[in-house]
Amino acid sequence: MKWITREHPRVDRVACSWLVQKFVDKQAEFIYVPSAEVATEAQRRGATPCDIKDVELGHKGPECSFEAFVHKYGLDKDPGMAYMSKVIRGADTADKTITPESQGVEAILDGQRLQHYPNDQQQREASRPVLDALYAYCQEKVKAKAA
Repeated sequence: MKWITREHPRVDRVACSWLVQKFVDKQAEFIYVPSAEVATEAQRRGATPCDIKDVELGHKGPECSFEAFVHKYGLDKDPGMAYMSKVIRGADTADKTITPESQGVEAILDGQRLQHYPNDQQQREASRPVLDALYAYCQEKVKAKAA
């Protein structure tokens, strides 16, 4: 599958690409283009647009695009993923206090962005272990809370 979104990703777009490659399509291709070109390039390249206005896999109300992916692919049944969704929402939106982890995750992923700018693919790859670790943390957190 091909996915397309705005260039120079922030938290939500990096987290969405991680989620797709980890749980939906390990061979997924991610294309980053200027905002004004996403819709046109999506059609031209046969790619699914995400994290832009008025698409299925974009922000809905208070929820970020990551949550749209989680819902669409039924990953919200996993309590760790459900909690991670809240962390990402807080890191990506104005609701910074939704979880205690959100601001730290935003800082770390923004740091990854700064380190790799303007190479969006390098940033995406470098962010994967951070998001793997966050997911492991979230799984353990909800498990400990349930015990």
